[in-house]
Amino acid sequence: MAIVSPAILTALNTGVKKNFQDGYKEFRAKSFWDKVATLIPSTTSSNTYGWLGDFPQLREWVGDRVIRDMKASGYSIENKLYEATLGVQRTQIEDDQYGHFAPVASSMGQEAAQHPDRLVQAVINSAGTSLCFDGQYFFDTDHPVYANVDGTGAATSVSNVEAGTDPAWYLLDCSKVLKPFIFQERTKPELEMRFDPSTSEAAFIRDQYQWGIRYRCNAGYGFWQLARKSQAALDATSFEAGRTSMRTLKGDGGRPLGIVPNILLVPPSLESAADRVVNVKTLPNGGDNPNYGKATVVVMDWVA
Repeated sequence: MAIVSPAILTALNTGVKKNFQDGYKEFRAKSFWDKVATLIPSTTSSNTYGWLGDFPQLREWVGDRVIRDMKASGYSIENKLYEATLGVQRTQIEDDQYGHFAPVASSMGQEAAQHPDRLVQAVINSAGTSLCFDGQYFFDTDHPVYANVDGTGAATSVSNVEAGTDPAWYLLDCSKVLKPFIFQERTKPELEMRFDPSTSEAAFIRDQYQWGIRYRCNAGYGFWQLARKSQAALDATSFEAGRTSMRTLKGDGGRPLGIVPNILLVPPSLESAADRVVNVKTLPNGGDNPNYGKATVVVMDWVA
């Protein structure tokens, strides 16, 4: 039986934190979220993205500069606090039964690395019923686009969703600095240990040591123009129609937006169909596939 000394606890804590970091780094390298979402560091309880409503383009400089004010869209993302806590009985450490802590700590690190994936995919799954910067649902049939470049004049309704009965798939333009979705991070995931009976109620009352993850972050929406949702059957015809729709989108005042979707985002059930559309070079009839390489297939793991 081991005597649970401060030295043993310090060594155990060091090992647990290393296992946590190893697990985190392994799964962070496999993350899904940063393929479709922009990381926005946060220094307050929430971030407001007023600039989402308007992004100036270059014009010929004739006369004075034309200053365009940011639209006060008021779209904000509030950081949320997340935790996961592991309790270990002191008797397990006394009895030298802590060899299994390493895989558990690694698993906690993996979970921390996957947490942004879950948040971003939850945002995607609920995008048909969640508001974005223009006051419409992110995926909607009536996003307003105005006649004048300054956002005034008559509004025309523009859709970035196609109805159907098949599982949803998405076309995304993630080539720009701001991707269709936002992952907002207030703090990095932290692992803390509590084992001092003088400061930890669990250690004194329940004879239990605790390790806990603490993480402040959230996810939200960028430009709706960079994403399109479809529930039509995923084939060459629907892919080409969706791609053409995105490439011909115009902003306020009829400005071409230059959108070129480069990611085909699908649930696991449509991975094979997506591969047939963009990853097969030669068609079954022997001809060349005109859509070959026009998008990278990304598969979502957590689908609503």
